[in-house]
Amino acid sequence: MQSSWAWDGTLSSDDFVVAARALSKRWKEINPNLPPWSWISCPRLPWGAPHKAEGYLSLENVYHLDFSDEHHTEESYFGEEPPIDNATLVQSHDQETHIYDFHIVYSPSYRVPVLYFRGYRCDGQPLEFEDIKKELPLYSSRILMEAKWTFMTQEEHPYLNRPWVTLHPCGTSDWMKLLFNGHTASIKDVVIQQYLLSWLSVVGQAVGLMITLEMLIEPCPVTSISSVIDG
Repeated sequence: MQSSWAWDGTLSSDDFVVAARALSKRWKEINPNLPPWSWISCPRLPWGAPHKAEGYLSLENVYHLDFSDEHHTEESYFGEEPPIDNATLVQSHDQETHIYDFHIVYSPSYRVPVLYFRGYRCDGQPLEFEDIKKELPLYSSRILMEAKWTFMTQEEHPYLNRPWVTLHPCGTSDWMKLLFNGHTASIKDVVIQQYLLSWLSVVGQAVGLMITLEMLIEPCPVTSISSVIDG
């Protein structure tokens, strides 16, 4: 029998890496034709405490194209794949294709994951912050007004030292604790393997990166940190 585990809605840095492995593996299983979430190893930050691993999750080269008719509005394209119905982001009014990158970074101060993202044109020119906000899903503005945790701002990426758009992590631990409210919150392994999947299913709505219900069912087993680093 699993022993009781008091949980405050946060993750340790090591547990974050294990959760990252679970998300990456599950994403590949359910979405084999889409760009994968990849673990990017980085030098240890000088101001951070020593960890077994240092890095972040990356989902890049996500193509989005808006169509004006009702059958294609808010549909997304990943690379040159056909349109799918489980991810939306851009609503470009000039039918210009834009590319988005998403990074999930661990915050040692809040002890929760933080979503960073950026958009740019096919020629590599970055989109302005105001342009990105205009291209978010129509329902995103309502979510941003109603939920404090989705406060969106532009700040320096902690590893790349370049401006990226991010959703502030304030309040994340509180609603994650509520999200796992019930018997599963007392089982540490279950929480770790489901954490990023469940977190992204909520946070992704603000930027139109949707998680299918299939991904949340029968999550992959918890794996070791070394397996993340070694690929």
